[in-house]
Amino acid sequence: MSLFLCAVIYVMTRQNPIRLALGKGLSGVACGLALVVSYVAGIYSLQNTSVANTLLLFSTAPFMTAILARAFLGEIVRWQTWVAILIALSGVLVMVLGDTRQAALLGDLAALAAALGFAVFTILLRRGKSSDMMPAVLISGLLSIPIMALLCVQSGQTLTIQPTDFAISTGLGIFQMGMGLLLFTLGSTVLPAAKLTLLALSEVFFAPLWVWIFLDEAVRQQTLMGGSILVLAIIWNIMTDQRRALPTPE
Repeated sequence: MSLFLCAVIYVMTRQNPIRLALGKGLSGVACGLALVVSYVAGIYSLQNTSVANTLLLFSTAPFMTAILARAFLGEIVRWQTWVAILIALSGVLVMVLGDTRQAALLGDLAALAAALGFAVFTILLRRGKSSDMMPAVLISGLLSIPIMALLCVQSGQTLTIQPTDFAISTGLGIFQMGMGLLLFTLGSTVLPAAKLTLLALSEVFFAPLWVWIFLDEAVRQQTLMGGSILVLAIIWNIMTDQRRALPTPE
């Protein structure tokens, strides 16, 4: 991912990507660290709870973003969004309380931490929308290398990677993470913070289906119930926002 972003930044600016990243200062480091938290917490969650739980709980990011945007950016949060947040919280409670095993609870909390990290990342992008924030995204890739290496060493895992895993990791780094973050960062210059994260969550609707089809991972009843509540809250929030944006007939 880092090499891909370096290439993209160089093509776009014709300047040294590392120098540009370092030039972002503390705001760039904070943006990068927020993404690293999201990376690490997301991976931990996938290892300890179901894919459906991880992604559905991660979908609370838009609501976290809306609250943070109100507090730090002064963006108006509609009353419909506050209602959607309360509905979403009830869905989260159904999902989390549906599996009280310690590992599952920690996995669910990690998914919420990943959502919070992504929300903070979005807010920092919106604060820096007057300048090119792509180098700040590169910082997250550079910071994640030593941090993940330390976590692997601490957990007793080897840093050696098999050719198949290397190919998969490279593909994910370029097409999933690299391209995704590139397009997300470009979109942050023109879209409100809450809508930005809502549009990024289409994977929530499909990922549980893919793992059920290809990995035969069943979705728990509580996950279906809580996830349905959560998804309905997101859809209702989007629909009311679109209705507000429609021009009134003269």
